[in-house]
Amino acid sequence: MKIKTNLKYLIPILICVVLIVSLLYYFFFCSLSKDNKTNYLYIDEDDNVDSVLVKMKPITTSHGFTGFSTLLRHTDPERNIHTGRYAIEKGDGALNLFRRMRNGMQTPVQLTIPMVRTMDKMAAYIGEKMMIDSATVMNALKDDVRCKELGYDTLTIAALFIPNTYEIYWNVSLEKFLERMKKENDSFWNEERIQKAAQLKLTPTEVVTLASIIDEETANDAEKPMIAGMYYNRLQQEMPLQADPTIKYAIGDFSLKRIYHNMLTINSPYNTYKNTGLPPGPIRVPSIAGIDAVLNMVHHDYLYMCAKEDFSGTHRFAKTYQEHLQNAERYSKALNERGIQ
Repeated sequence: MKIKTNLKYLIPILICVVLIVSLLYYFFFCSLSKDNKTNYLYIDEDDNVDSVLVKMKPITTSHGFTGFSTLLRHTDPERNIHTGRYAIEKGDGALNLFRRMRNGMQTPVQLTIPMVRTMDKMAAYIGEKMMIDSATVMNALKDDVRCKELGYDTLTIAALFIPNTYEIYWNVSLEKFLERMKKENDSFWNEERIQKAAQLKLTPTEVVTLASIIDEETANDAEKPMIAGMYYNRLQQEMPLQADPTIKYAIGDFSLKRIYHNMLTINSPYNTYKNTGLPPGPIRVPSIAGIDAVLNMVHHDYLYMCAKEDFSGTHRFAKTYQEHLQNAERYSKALNERGIQ
């Protein structure tokens, strides 16, 4: 009789326990991801409980959202909300995400430094991919003192950026970001590359500047060492580089298909038709292939080059000006036939 009485009370208790455990599991441990794939929650300095939940709602299940909202609203928000990028992976529950966010255990960004032509585009890209404001980045890249601290000036600062992919936290400060770029730059310019640059009697920044021109001349990596050798010959003989990409940079129009004679008179230190030597700094962030093409250039006797008339992106090289004029005539004729202005 006593056993029956105990069972009478025990069974409802067990049912209640199971129900409570099931509800706890459903709201706090079941998958939080709405579409069963990894999503990311970005929390910046302006976020509060409400804005965090607004960001979460479109990417989470209703039960997971309820569980997370309960945890967030009934704890100390100021201690539990930390800036960063947090992964909501398949199978992650609300409690798991809450713990990571409370401890600031964010997921790094795979940031790929782009081969942009101007620093305003670099600033815009960083502002888009990171928590850092683009205007803040641009102000730093225009700041003589900040650039000097990094080993550059406002004209050469593009040489700081090596176009690789880096694992970095989304909420990194501007100072830490620039320090990281400097560290990666120092790592890239290892002893072997430094020695190769020294053998050419070029500084790393001069190598990058020349590489930036070569990258604008062609996307064909196999031809870049040849082009590097041609420009190097001109530098050695103190001839103007006469590089069309520098004219585009000076004008500020990279969409130009043809460079006309009247454009060559523009008054700019980047006009390599008027000025000998390298321009004051890179005309873009060059590729690693472009940099290594300079360091491993082909040594030859060519002083001139002209794009091939087949528009293959490759060039005809010439040792004499007369031969170069013939190549230029072929290319000009091809442009005219295609109506390219």
